[in-house]
Amino acid sequence: MSTETENQGADDVIIRFEDVHKSFGSHRILNGLSFDVRRGGVLGIMGGSGTGKSVTLRHVIGLLTQDSGRVEVEGRNVADLSPGELQALRKRMGFVFQEGALINWLTVAENLALPLAENTSLSASEIEDRVAEKLAQVHIPDAGGKLPSEISGGMKKRVGLARALITDPDIILYDEPNAGLDPEISRSINELMREIADTHDATALVVEHRIGCIETVCDEVVFLHGGKALVHQPTDEFLRPTHPRLVEFLGPEARS
Repeated sequence: MSTETENQGADDVIIRFEDVHKSFGSHRILNGLSFDVRRGGVLGIMGGSGTGKSVTLRHVIGLLTQDSGRVEVEGRNVADLSPGELQALRKRMGFVFQEGALINWLTVAENLALPLAENTSLSASEIEDRVAEKLAQVHIPDAGGKLPSEISGGMKKRVGLARALITDPDIILYDEPNAGLDPEISRSINELMREIADTHDATALVVEHRIGCIETVCDEVVFLHGGKALVHQPTDEFLRPTHPRLVEFLGPEARS
């Protein structure tokens, strides 16, 4: 199947991988990966272990540079950006990490305020208001005074989502957002991610291996296999697989 959405205008493409190759020594990870992410869309990235899901995210933020091909964000090849341009691009992105990555000796509110204090000219009162707004948005309005050690794993994920949103980013990157969560908490996080997708204009990439997250959150899915996009489909089609590799991968969780 083609990895591009038909009739999609160039102006609507926010992220584009075009024949991207990446190897580490003799180990080839990406082998001609191509896909587009449309403005405001939520694209899930799935695949077996070691197929390059997180490597793909690292190319978007410029932590890795492709051996060949192009990785474009809003029409600009990330590999061609100067350090200053790359820093400016990253400030327009929000990141949700597997482990939360909160600073243990800062309160929740201080963790959220830090990127605003470092990267904006907002006043202290404006930062306080923004922090309160984002905590309310992820449904933990009273968590600001707590330390990370005083909150649950699910609440830490919500704080991570709030931190990703704190600068009102244009692009949000999720790396295994359900890692370490039980099924009930995972469902609540998935619903919150979908709520964020429906109420923000941000474009999102979601690296995830759990079908529940993909089904709830994502508009489309790219499945990586052999370093390429084996399929790029709307989520409802993806969950009714016909390709033998997808049937094997999704197993009984796929819809009949």
